[in-house]
Amino acid sequence: MIIERAYAHLSSYDEETWPWSVPCVRQLLNEGLRFTAPVTFLVGENGSGKSTLVEALAEGFGLDSYGGSHDWRYASPRAKSTLGERMKFEAASGRGRRMATSWSARKGFFLRAETALDALDREGFSPDHLSHGEGFLAAFRGKFLHAGLYVLDEPEAALSFSSCLELIGHIDRLSKEGGQVICATHAPLLTALPGADIIEVGDHGMRRVAWRELGIVDHWRRYLADPHAYLRHIVEP
Repeated sequence: MIIERAYAHLSSYDEETWPWSVPCVRQLLNEGLRFTAPVTFLVGENGSGKSTLVEALAEGFGLDSYGGSHDWRYASPRAKSTLGERMKFEAASGRGRRMATSWSARKGFFLRAETALDALDREGFSPDHLSHGEGFLAAFRGKFLHAGLYVLDEPEAALSFSSCLELIGHIDRLSKEGGQVICATHAPLLTALPGADIIEVGDHGMRRVAWRELGIVDHWRRYLADPHAYLRHIVEP
């Protein structure tokens, strides 16, 4: 692992103002976020704050909020987020300590769905020659190679079922070679990775759960068993 705990200090803040109004952000300020496995999944509904968290974690580690590898900095004029500029880490011993104290020793990648095409083009995976999903997989094959911190924001957005399975293989290999992955996702397929730590984000803040206890896993199970039970409330007769 590279980092064992993330935290941010703020002497005072307005709980009605974003991002301090988001329950998981307030919990981070109060308790910090401890990492217990090389792969951590943050799961929650849209607006729960999981993307806010992963962006701030990437920024705190020195990855550009626009997305891309640690070799690229300041790809856009956008300033760090108010949470990202306050993010601090407790590094793991060995490789983590070296990366925390030496900019040149850091390795990592931030992949976010909404800027992925431009970021991948800058990294040499031209969208003109690859589909969106193929570009994602090319980045995983070509950039997710070295021990470092890899932050992903909904990577499944461009991937098919079989491509998600390939991504799981890349994540598993990377974690076994000394990398650490933090991934915000909606996908039960990804979060089923054996040994991964799963944190459910929502109105309650953050809590660790088993894969089978995830709300989204339960919904998918019931939907696939009987789609009509859901669609009758949505689709007009």
